[in-house]
Amino acid sequence: MDPVQQFLATEIAQDYRTGLVTRREFLRRLALITGGAIAASSLAWSLACAPEAAVPAAMPSPTALPPTATSDPTPSPTPAPGPVETVAPQDPRIQAGPVQFEANGVTVQGYLSRPAADGPHPAVLVIHENRGLLPHFPDLTRRLALEGYAAFALDLLSRKGGSAGFPDSGAMRTALREVTQEQAVEDMNASVAYLQAQPFVRPDRIGATGFCYGGGMVWLLAARNPQVRAAVPFYGAAPPLEEVPNIQAAVLGIYAAEDNRINAGVPDLEAALKEHGTSYTFNTYAGANHAFFNDTGTRYHPESAQAAWKETLAWFEQHLKA
Repeated sequence: MDPVQQFLATEIAQDYRTGLVTRREFLRRLALITGGAIAASSLAWSLACAPEAAVPAAMPSPTALPPTATSDPTPSPTPAPGPVETVAPQDPRIQAGPVQFEANGVTVQGYLSRPAADGPHPAVLVIHENRGLLPHFPDLTRRLALEGYAAFALDLLSRKGGSAGFPDSGAMRTALREVTQEQAVEDMNASVAYLQAQPFVRPDRIGATGFCYGGGMVWLLAARNPQVRAAVPFYGAAPPLEEVPNIQAAVLGIYAAEDNRINAGVPDLEAALKEHGTSYTFNTYAGANHAFFNDTGTRYHPESAQAAWKETLAWFEQHLKA
């Protein structure tokens, strides 16, 4: 398994331990990753799984394209009552809506928001959790647009027809495991190039942020695409340490004090960043757990989320607007 598949296998195990899936479903999903029932059973033992209880989410219908638009071992949160839309797509201060473009034989899908003013503006690529492009992430692009950024939330299920084609977030999560690390990086690189080609974007001011699975993807993108000037991965798995010397972006790593699995990789990552002189800052939020930023999820931690958002905007201000 590649590192992303290993990451997702560990998340399946956590889903089973917390009761999100049955043992049969747990083994079925492992088999999809490992290539067979025997390997899945062996991996299940190595993950020491015993169930601990919760409920999966439904995928809302996609937002329609407005006339003004241009062409998650710890699971990401189970949606719960809370804000889904904090900035309306029709807000007159922005232009926002779904977009798609062709790259490397793939119809790449996503959601683009930008200030109503012509620009050019710095841009931010947004990478979703392991449950697909749920409404929280287009909303994040609209929040960023209000702050002066063109922001594109990439749908990493584009190769599977897009998140909107799945009945619920569980199905999206299963399908996402079939997208390889290399395919995901290829689609992220294509999205960076897409942003750079827009007339309202400053091509030398590209940032990226991602959450859970998407945080790990942002670490990989920073290591493999020198066009990324600033990155803010939220509780993302560390990249292969041998790739750390390739990181040219200034990185703000956001972590949760209660997120033991992700935090276990932080000391080695930080040592590698120091060794190679990478510009970075790590912020860890007390009392918060994995996926604390998502205000539609059960682990939402308002104080930490608000503080992390403020730090994120300050980081992008410093490295993308200067």
